[in-house]
Amino acid sequence: MEEHIILVDEKDNPIGEEGKLSAHLAGKLHRCFSIFIFNSKGEMLLQKRAKGKYHSGGLWTNACCGHPRPGEETEKAAHRRLQEEMGFDCPLKEVFSFTYKADLDHGIREHEFDHVFLGKFDGEVKINPEEAEDFKWVKPDALREDVKKNPDTYTYWFRICFERAVDFARF
Repeated sequence: MEEHIILVDEKDNPIGEEGKLSAHLAGKLHRCFSIFIFNSKGEMLLQKRAKGKYHSGGLWTNACCGHPRPGEETEKAAHRRLQEEMGFDCPLKEVFSFTYKADLDHGIREHEFDHVFLGKFDGEVKINPEEAEDFKWVKPDALREDVKKNPDTYTYWFRICFERAVDFARF
């Protein structure tokens, strides 16, 4: 877990840094990223967050999420975390960003300026068990139906942005 994260204003301008957990407990706006990976079959890679994560453990989400460290470029942080969590790296392209607020489990109050990256990958996935307990490749139509039927099995941020990521994934 990164010790400090980048606090930002509503336009993503850095305004300071703070400990990751304290920023999440206080609900301070900070920079993060979400990575969506698709394969050549048009399937999206999902990870099931490890149960021991400090929030949203055991829920399905996009391939990887994280926070850039102070002084680290967001795209470089995305590549670093993709390797750390899923055991691979691939070209990434930032396609949109959004801001959201949510009260999660364990007293966590997310308030994030989320940069969304897309990538294409057909190789072997080697999950880090401290980060993810499982993964799967899913067709967007099947995923859309499952999210409607079982929304509580997916992370809050994923439910907000996965449709938009699918729309951008027309490689």
